[in-house]
Amino acid sequence: MVATASAQQWPTRPVTIVVPFPAGGNTDTMARLSADYLSRTLGQNFIVENRPTAGGVVASSQVARSDPDGTTLYFASAGQLIILPLMQKVNYDPEKDFIPVSIFGTGPFILGVRANLPAKTIPELIAYAKGHKDKLNVASAGQGSIGHLSAALFGKRAGADFVFVPYKGGGPAMQALLNHETDIYFGNASELLQHISGGRIRVLGVSSEKPLAQIPDVPPVATILPGFKTSSWNGFFVPAGTPQAIVTRLEQSVAAATKDPTIRSRLEALGIEPVGNTSKEFAAIINADKPTYREAVEAAGLLAK
Repeated sequence: MVATASAQQWPTRPVTIVVPFPAGGNTDTMARLSADYLSRTLGQNFIVENRPTAGGVVASSQVARSDPDGTTLYFASAGQLIILPLMQKVNYDPEKDFIPVSIFGTGPFILGVRANLPAKTIPELIAYAKGHKDKLNVASAGQGSIGHLSAALFGKRAGADFVFVPYKGGGPAMQALLNHETDIYFGNASELLQHISGGRIRVLGVSSEKPLAQIPDVPPVATILPGFKTSSWNGFFVPAGTPQAIVTRLEQSVAAATKDPTIRSRLEALGIEPVGNTSKEFAAIINADKPTYREAVEAAGLLAK
């Protein structure tokens, strides 16, 4: 009874939100927006702790081994909970060690090309790539990043071969596209949207099922390659064993945060869709994403043996 009462009163102490990415990126921005909201509405300090080491392995292991008392939360992506375990052995179990709570925001990727590339549509890009085998360079924010895997999946389903060039993050990859040092970049919406009007890049498609409100005339890749869909979701997880009362209260608080007008405005400016779904809905999305990312990791030649 005491434990149940304590869970229902959560949080009774400061809470750490572990983020497996460095400060300054979209994930960190979302984590800090949520931390500020939760601090204001739940009466305790929610403190963001960035642990970007080893692609998120360190952060994931830390949270998996934390006390399941609601004082340690994980703000993670598919990279740590689906993709990385497909590419290498990890010392945590994505399914058994964590409980998904709620997605805070999700963002599609935009297929951008250098402005002087002859292709002006997705079909033209596919035809051009097939006619210039192993000649088109695709920038990525790093090997195994969701943008890299989106491009690998695109190439596989289109029957086109690309040369993949990893950069140390989205910023350098975006700069390479702007400077025409690379031909193609599947990047976060926030990275490409701000450069569309500059005339140095051209956007051909989005990885979401529907067009983005900011670029309604740019079609989903799925209109050409049916079923194609990738996105970068970021959401809250807690260690396995965390009381349901804590999971429920956090789930409800995240949902409320995503309805906050100021937060929604900040997210939408970055091309991120606020979500705030339930734990069961989040788990269903993870399960639905697994086959797609397995296909993408295999297409990229990164599937662990």
